[in-house]
Order: sequence, then C-alpha cells, then structure tokens
Amino acid sequence: MKLYTIESGNFKLDGGAMFGVVPKSIWNRTNPADESNLIDMAARCLLVEEGNRLTLIDTGMGNKQNEKFFGYYSMWGDHSLDKSLAAHGFSRDDVTDVFLTHLHFDHVGGAIQWNNNKTGYEPAFKNAHFWTNDNHWDWATKPNAREKASFLPENILPMQESGQLKFITRPESGDFIAQSELGFGIHFADGHTEKQMLPHITHNGKTFVFVADLLPTAGHIPLPYVMGYDTRPLLTMDEKSKFLSEAADNGWYLVLEHDAHNEVITVQHTDKGVRLKEVFKAADILI
Repeated sequence: MKLYTIESGNFKLDGGAMFGVVPKSIWNRTNPADESNLIDMAARCLLVEEGNRLTLIDTGMGNKQNEKFFGYYSMWGDHSLDKSLAAHGFSRDDVTDVFLTHLHFDHVGGAIQWNNNKTGYEPAFKNAHFWTNDNHWDWATKPNAREKASFLPENILPMQESGQLKFITRPESGDFIAQSELGFGIHFADGHTEKQMLPHITHNGKTFVFVADLLPTAGHIPLPYVMGYDTRPLLTMDEKSKFLSEAADNGWYLVLEHDAHNEVITVQHTDKGVRLKEVFKAADILI
C-alpha cells in the first residue's frame, strides 16, 4: 500500500463561521484571519494505492461552478486535483474508486464535471465507482434548509445517473466498521452532517485517519471549538471527545483535510484535555 495527499485547491472561509461561539481573540492565535476575517483553508484529499485499486478520498470543489460562486471562497494558490495526481504519476482515468466522506460541495464538487459541449454533467472519473452510504445519500438528496446550499444537485445526482454510485454497508449497531468494501475501516459521525464517514487506514504499522469535518484544522482540537456549519454541534462535541481520546490512546495519525498549514498531526492527553502533540509533512510520514 502507498498513501499520497492530493491537494485539490486552497480557499478561505469566515473565521467566525469556522469556530462558532469561540471568540476571535482565541481562535485567531492558531488560525489567523486576514482583514476580511477570512482564514486559510485547504481541500486536501487522500489517495490510497493498493494492488489494482486506486481510491481517492474526497475530491475538493472542482472547477465547474461559475466565477460568482468561486468568488465567495477567495481561491488562492496553484494547487489542482489534476496537477497533484500527475505529481504522483496518476491521472483521473487511473482512479478506480472515489470515496466521499460526505456530499458537501467542497468535498464532492470535483467528482462531477461538465461534458464536452457543456450541455450537461458527467463523472470526472469515468472508470471509478463513487462511494457514499444510503443514510447520507437520502440526507443530501432531500436536504434540510440549513444544508441545502452545501448539497448541490449537479455535484450529486450525476453519480447515480451514471450507474457508478455505490453504497457502503453500515454497521447494524455502533459507529465503526473494521473493514469496508474498500478494505479500510470507517468511523461514522453525525454531528457535522448525517453519517459522515472517516476512513481508518492501517499502513506500515500506523493508523491514519482522514478526519474530514470532524476536525477541520489543528486549531479545532479543543472540544468547544465547533464549526457554525455543524447541524448538531453538541453531538459534534461528544463525538470529538470520544474520537480524540481514542486517537491519543492509540497514537493515530490524523490527516487534516482543511488545514492549509498542517497536513498530518498526532494528539496527546494533557491536564487541559487532548491537545496537539506533533505535526508532520505528509510526504515524510505517509509512504
């Protein structure tokens, strides 16, 4: 097995929205805001190469939305999904599976693209299956008012229309399956959105967890630091408490999807609760 981070593009979001009730004077120490109160964000994906299977975990925003849409997110840097795949010797056509932690636009947008004459949409990975779970699919295709702007039909429905959509088998009880159809474990979390999926990948004696929006950045480790975007913030706190305690106990390596400056971290128990232990460059720890 080999693991690679895939940088699909950087953007910015309002720091207050990203930290909810936590005052700016506190979160600004770890995630400094610019003059517009925006903080740096990444759309970091993870590529898993094992045998004949090449699995991409999340896809970033993609590039099919209009200029007005991207103007809301202050895109910066020169990363792109295609350039990052090519840097590791791959193209979209090599990808056999696209695993989606959840279907918000910044995680799934790159899965679908315009067709050649821009009259409709098609899968951006023509040889891949797209993996979600049935509960989250229902949640995304019949969205609540709070999340409707994050679940864009053009990002989601073409996966089903193409016949390439697959559903992960969820556990009958509990929130973890040790081995999914894709060969890695999955932790389910409901605070951010219904049945978000966090991959647990064992590699070279280490456990890597792609934490998606349960832990957007290293600055979100303290339990009350919960995004304003979460649908059930009190549940997020409970889920984070359990997850971070296990991560500290077991020495898990946490791959951060949205932290533009910290790629992989570990955490530890302290007298103030679980806190940051070490920060790693992905290239130094993954392969």
